[in-house]
Amino acid sequence: MYPSYRTITLLLFLFTVILNAQEKPNVIVVLVDDLGLGDVSYYRKLHSDNIIVETPALDALAENGTVFTNAHAPAALCAPSRYAIMTGNHCYRSDAPWGVWGSYEKSPIKENQLTLAKLMKQAGYHTAFFGKWHIGGDFLRKDDPKTIYRGPRNKPELDVDIRKIVGGGPRYHGFDYALSFQAGIQDVPYAIYENSIFKPIAKNSKITFITQAKMDKIGVKLDKAEGLGDSHWNPTHMGRLLIYTAKNYIEENANKDKPFFMYYSALAVHLPHTPTDELNGMKIAGTTPSKHLDLVKELDVQIQMLINTLKEQGIYDDTIIMLTSDNGGLLRKNTLKSGHQPSDIYRGGKNQAYEGGNRVPFIISWNNHLKHQLNGSPVLGLDIMATLADLTQIDLPDDQALDSSSFLPMLKNETEVLNRTIYSQSGTRKEVMLIKDNFKLIMQVDKTDLSNNTQLPIALFDLKNNPTETEEGNLILNKEYQSKIKELSTLYHTTRKSGRPTASRFLNN
Repeated sequence: MYPSYRTITLLLFLFTVILNAQEKPNVIVVLVDDLGLGDVSYYRKLHSDNIIVETPALDALAENGTVFTNAHAPAALCAPSRYAIMTGNHCYRSDAPWGVWGSYEKSPIKENQLTLAKLMKQAGYHTAFFGKWHIGGDFLRKDDPKTIYRGPRNKPELDVDIRKIVGGGPRYHGFDYALSFQAGIQDVPYAIYENSIFKPIAKNSKITFITQAKMDKIGVKLDKAEGLGDSHWNPTHMGRLLIYTAKNYIEENANKDKPFFMYYSALAVHLPHTPTDELNGMKIAGTTPSKHLDLVKELDVQIQMLINTLKEQGIYDDTIIMLTSDNGGLLRKNTLKSGHQPSDIYRGGKNQAYEGGNRVPFIISWNNHLKHQLNGSPVLGLDIMATLADLTQIDLPDDQALDSSSFLPMLKNETEVLNRTIYSQSGTRKEVMLIKDNFKLIMQVDKTDLSNNTQLPIALFDLKNNPTETEEGNLILNKEYQSKIKELSTLYHTTRKSGRPTASRFLNN
């Protein structure tokens, strides 16, 4: 049997890459926290001239690469999405399909499970993690140092030895280096970890109880519970610390024998909204209509700093940058009052089953290798795994990355829009969403059966004719569409039973 035209095209592309780059490219995956489609001015300009906050660095990245306009997060909430992106598996395949994992809860990633870092190590990369982990972890008990701490999240957890992560963190899942925040800046422990070890913020830092009263003194409103942390904790400074550490890593690893894989898990733009006063010579705090949008600006400056560092080291052309968000944007009062639309034209935002909850920016840039294009193919954040496997020519085992599909062929095909089923889930309301041929079915999962096996169809939208999902356009009770509801409900169960998609399944399912 002769190889298909698509296979030949892909092989030629890979061959060209090897000839041009003469070595494997560096890879930076940027996962932003709570960045909506409309938060990136490039995306917003596709539908509106009313731009409240410009994002010049993100826009330049988009103008220099592939911009996916039909990209989705695996979930409308951060922790489940992070598991899915890291493993290439839908959220429902974990032991806790709805997340959200606290820092002291067992990681849903199994020891024998492939992660992005493990994949890239197989391909010969040095791997590094920077930022928010939020996929659980192990700490010892204070009163019994031989026992892993597990406890309730409904009260302050004090019997935890937070000096060291002893399992479940980035270093235990394939990363050679890690500067990590177990729950970003939003939750306990309020501390920084370098290679799993507590990293003091100041010379006289000590582990203490971080209270709201303590945070009031520096003008910070805790997003989650009080708890243990560094006595010098101030989330205002964490974004600055993160980006400068990442810059140093690039400078130290540029032009080495091994290419590097950096997973830059930004702390922005999640609550608490504590923008820095200044970054890279640019004023940040107080320069936009809300602290939320100040953080969008701070994120944009961070991206520019990453790009500048790559250029200064002469490796910009040798580095692929993939940027997306863990879920849709935040619907904050002051932000919306300004006229800014975090979800662009779409309904809803983070945590919701509507498109605003999980339709996200997704940009792939590789200077002088990829042409600029807008691509409407349906893709998911968890497709990064199969794409990197394709790029590095690593065969994914049949029992790993079960739901990840490579979009590498699309990066060179500027016209084709592929047909693919999108499966995702909301957040705390426990809904699942299935999109096929522009029809979107929302199903309510029985909250007493969180395995997702029992569900009730509650909404059907024709996204082609009703992209904003207006209630008048809800077809769930329309007799003409009952067969479509049945078809998608059946597909829901079929999708959940299926294994890892092959290239042909990605193109035709």
